[in-house]
Amino acid sequence: MAKPTFSTPDLTTFCRLDSLDLTCIGQHVTGHKAILECRPNTADDWCRRCGGHGIVRDTVVRRLAHEPFGHRPTMLHIRLRRYKCVECGRVWRQDTTAAAPPRAKISRTGLDWALRALVIDHDTVSVIAAKLAVSWHTANSAVLAEGQRLLINDPTRFDGVSIIGVDEHVWRHTRRGDKYVTVIIDLTPISKGAGPARLLDMVPGRSKQVFKQWLKGRPKDWRDGIDVVAMDGFSGFKTASVEELPEAVEVMDPFHVVKLAGDALDEVRRRIQQETTGHRGRAKDPLYRARRTLHTGSSLLTTKQQERIAGLFADPNFTEVEVTWAVYQDIVSAYRSADRNEGKRLLQAVIDVLTTNLPTELIELKRLGRTLKRRAADVLAFFTRPGTSNGPTESINGRLEHLRGSALGFRNLTHYIARCLLESGGFRPVLHSRLR
Repeated sequence: MAKPTFSTPDLTTFCRLDSLDLTCIGQHVTGHKAILECRPNTADDWCRRCGGHGIVRDTVVRRLAHEPFGHRPTMLHIRLRRYKCVECGRVWRQDTTAAAPPRAKISRTGLDWALRALVIDHDTVSVIAAKLAVSWHTANSAVLAEGQRLLINDPTRFDGVSIIGVDEHVWRHTRRGDKYVTVIIDLTPISKGAGPARLLDMVPGRSKQVFKQWLKGRPKDWRDGIDVVAMDGFSGFKTASVEELPEAVEVMDPFHVVKLAGDALDEVRRRIQQETTGHRGRAKDPLYRARRTLHTGSSLLTTKQQERIAGLFADPNFTEVEVTWAVYQDIVSAYRSADRNEGKRLLQAVIDVLTTNLPTELIELKRLGRTLKRRAADVLAFFTRPGTSNGPTESINGRLEHLRGSALGFRNLTHYIARCLLESGGFRPVLHSRLR
């Protein structure tokens, strides 16, 4: 490894002021903040109205928040010259657009630092505002506008997408009901082994029309490039995909299929609980005590859990629970099969059993069978389309829940969508490449 070469310490370079066309001429450092006095490097003494020469009239100070150094907020006091044209009398001040846009309160490097803190370090806006020593609204507006301009509005971020996932997401809980959005996820990197999934977009509402309108708004060549759409059991997403992406294959992912079977198992357990005891599950009731064990894969059961299951099903009153549990385990085993063809055959056999001469007493299984039969092509398509699970979509939903908790909730949906895209839009490599 080559030894580094050293030069004379330079506060202008160290604080990245040279990129702002500024030179540091003084400092004032306390335990709570640091103020750097600067001057522009460009004279700017020619009148833009008549082209005449300007003479120095006086100086003014422009104050900008800068990226923090030494664990304290850093402020820039830029001492600007004001000129007066000797020809037309116009008065102007030195141009500082290299340091910050007009009327901005944060320098360009400070804004770059804030965006990296939000996207890469997952800092909250409150923390960023405190480190910049600006108000929350100033930091939030500036960072979201920069993220929108630099990252979200980049048209190339939709390039190369061939597999998408769609799901609903609760963005706000209210007394009058939950407010939903539809999230669209790029699953292509998962399928190609090139990286994690990323959030493509988020649309207000959850319906067939919402997803259909989003697809219709994308260019035709982009829609033609979509091969697979992974989704849950909601028929609205299925219909929208069929109408707008006729060449794509819809896949109902394993997570939601197993969840449907698990819901059926919970429903029959609760029904039998009521029929046998006359009340909801209590701590000492066998069915209630085994509620978590029933959802554990049979290959993962400990000896104690196996004995608990065997003792539970020894009671003839719990036969319907046993049958539903067996179907649940068969579905899990089909997805865990190392051979995809064998897994597909096993799951097809389960669907056939659930839709052929099933006893009428098994209400929950009959309902599950109707759902799986209706979506059989989508359910079985998973085995021929590896890497199309909607699991990464659920993972991103979890990250968005964490974001909502960190921010103590959101009331503005526009801000929430922008924050979610910056949080899970896969922009970290873009910002890392800018640092090289």
